[in-house]
Amino acid sequence: MDRVALRGLRARGHHGVFPEEREEGQTFVIDLSLGLDTRPAAAGDDLEQTVHYGVVAEEGVAVVEGEPVDLIETLAERIARTCLRHAAVREVEVVVHKPQAPITVPFDDVTVTITRSRA
Repeated sequence: MDRVALRGLRARGHHGVFPEEREEGQTFVIDLSLGLDTRPAAAGDDLEQTVHYGVVAEEGVAVVEGEPVDLIETLAERIARTCLRHAAVREVEVVVHKPQAPITVPFDDVTVTITRSRA
């Protein structure tokens, strides 16, 4: 399976279990790896035969900017479902980074990684 990857998509969201996370919001970072067969697109040099990664990027950001959820696991699941709506996408790996997570010790990042595919 071929891969189209988007790394470091940034968006402000209001996700989290604590009231201050919901009120103030924070920046989330998304990495996407889309599994698909790029041969038809390459053979015909045809965007319609692949996935438009600009559209996927906008949709992923819209999920982060949209309805708040408690868990980044839920956020990752919503992003994965959005990616799989594209006909060419057979599988997706979603990494949601929460670099401003409310943790009381020094840290670099918190991530959740999920992989989903068409049934």
